Amino acid sequence: MLILALDSTAVVATVALCRDDQPLASFTLKNGNTHSETLLPMAKALFDVTGYTADDVDLFACSEGPGSFTGVRIGAATIKGLAFGKQKTVIGVSSLEAMARNLLPANGLICPVMNARRGQVYNALFLAKDNCLTRLCPDRALAATELYDELLARGEPFYLIGDGCEVAKAAFGDLTSLPVPALLTEQNAVGVARAALALFESGVRTTDQELSPTYLRLPQAERERLAKEQALK
Repeated sequence: MLILALDSTAVVATVALCRDDQPLASFTLKNGNTHSETLLPMAKALFDVTGYTADDVDLFACSEGPGSFTGVRIGAATIKGLAFGKQKTVIGVSSLEAMARNLLPANGLICPVMNARRGQVYNALFLAKDNCLTRLCPDRALAATELYDELLARGEPFYLIGDGCEVAKAAFGDLTSLPVPALLTEQNAVGVARAALALFESGVRTTDQELSPTYLRLPQAERERLAKEQALK
């Protein structure tokens, strides 16, 4: 199965073309929030170097969130556009799970964190064992101090990954994580492809029309509007 996957939920833009769970080619760019300008050229470059076209793709995948509101929307719109009219399966996956899958075949507790601002992180916990990933909680937005309390109570070693690491570490104090290679600490579209393949193999069959972003929180503008309305009451 040929899978085209992308992730633009954080500062990294990443696109991969995989044969089942094995990458054929991948590009990652960390050049600020320019995803609307870079994702399509990156996808085109993948096809150019591999000799495939979008018509050859069997499964289109993207991270549907959580993450940057703009980045999530750009990623979903891009994959919808690439898959439009092709009658192919389009699967959105958790950006947190995709990051966790990049650590396999490591064993142990994996704690992806994405910066949700104001001392909060987007997070989920996963247990990796024997090259399998088990989700321990749903994706959530919580204070980094709450996550610290939870990890302290679990009392087991853990891997910390994602662009929210600095926010988390500031709240964790002397609670330290296991070492992770620098290349695996941020988003990589290969993990998106692997997460989508796992869903496909479990029977998930969705379309580009059904793909919907997952935000977990209201956009900042909406939060500010509601706060102003509350202050006026």
